[in-house]
Amino acid sequence: MESTLSAGRHESSGLRTAKLFFYAAVILLIAEFIGSFTFKIGPGKVILLPMIWALLLGAALGLVSERWKSSARLDVRSQFYAAAILQPALLLFVSKLGLMVGSALPKLAAAGWALAFQELGHFVGTILLGLPLALLLGIKREAIGTTFSVGREPSLAIIGKKYGMDSAEGRGVLAEYLTGTVFGAVFIAIFAGFVASLHIFHPLALAMGSGVGSGSMMAAASGAIAAQQDPETAKSVLTFAAASNLITTTVGTYFRLFISLPMALFGYRVLEPIIGRKTKASAASEAVAAPKLGDVKTEAPELGYGGKLLAWAATAIMALAADWITHGTTPMQGLPGMLIMVLATIVGDAIAQATGRKIPAVCWVSIVAMFLTSPWCPCGAQIAQISSVNDFLGVTTPMLTFAGLSIAKDIPAFRRLGWRIVLVSFVANAGTFLGAAIVAQLFHI
Repeated sequence: MESTLSAGRHESSGLRTAKLFFYAAVILLIAEFIGSFTFKIGPGKVILLPMIWALLLGAALGLVSERWKSSARLDVRSQFYAAAILQPALLLFVSKLGLMVGSALPKLAAAGWALAFQELGHFVGTILLGLPLALLLGIKREAIGTTFSVGREPSLAIIGKKYGMDSAEGRGVLAEYLTGTVFGAVFIAIFAGFVASLHIFHPLALAMGSGVGSGSMMAAASGAIAAQQDPETAKSVLTFAAASNLITTTVGTYFRLFISLPMALFGYRVLEPIIGRKTKASAASEAVAAPKLGDVKTEAPELGYGGKLLAWAATAIMALAADWITHGTTPMQGLPGMLIMVLATIVGDAIAQATGRKIPAVCWVSIVAMFLTSPWCPCGAQIAQISSVNDFLGVTTPMLTFAGLSIAKDIPAFRRLGWRIVLVSFVANAGTFLGAAIVAQLFHI
């Protein structure tokens, strides 16, 4: 009897996996065949790339399938599985970025001060724009958690440890986290593409602004900026965005803890008595019960090694298909570069595992990939040439496909947080992008 139940669970899991990959493949094909769509807004323009269609289609499928009663529905367990696949898919994306960065290390070194100081802009920008708006809308201490940074996993950990996730600050950082998860990539892609179309900032300054510490948001923003540049500039945009994101992911954790959070606390103490208001948001701040928000699961289940290999293989195949549809690069032409990408990912992840993950896998994968195309690698030039066949956006679209398929599970909690704090989150995301871009522009010039 026990073995029968176990087999049933195994079959159910296998069917769920097959169903998820089938939906991901269909969504990717539809998104790639839709292609890019451009429309003007005033003096600027917005470019919707296949990666945005993929994210939106995935989210729509999750929401629509809630009404299905058949086994074809994308249930919550499948959505969490999609979120789990997103983690290794992100490593493959980081590997591609590392391969691009390695050959450009001398160029990055020349822009060292701009890269170093743009980190200040990332965190100051969220506070300068987001915090005053939050107080004007009547949001209280939730504003601290929402605006001290772009709320990804390190920010959740910092606020959770200092205040607890059932606190007002915890609800604020959770709002930022959910906004980034559900809408972050779409919003930042549209916003960054629009700002780029105004030609106010140098493309490389915008690239540095794209490294907000979220892989999917960085991919969306830099992709939208690169789409408006010539091929050589587009490559530099993606390279600088990758370097900026790596700095934000590593050094940024300490920056959030020792600089950004104290700044947000100081700003709240000074500004709240002056511009703070009482609104429905203020009352909601006091009335929200911890269990309502504390039951939100903010981490995807961790895959075993076999699951990660399957995720890498599926993402690689989807990326090859995307390149074939968009650029006419056949799978056989793109396969050597893709194998290098996967190899760098496996090696970097293995090093992270062997070292007890004291340094995140994303850093090791990036370092391994950068070395392979750097001047210090004997075959660096050849590897760079082989990997250049694979398009950056070809890897981005599969990654955001899985992100889209994982979104619907967060919508109920997202609705409870209210539109005011969501608007503040959007402004904070815009602030981190603009703040870093302005600082980078000053140093770049």
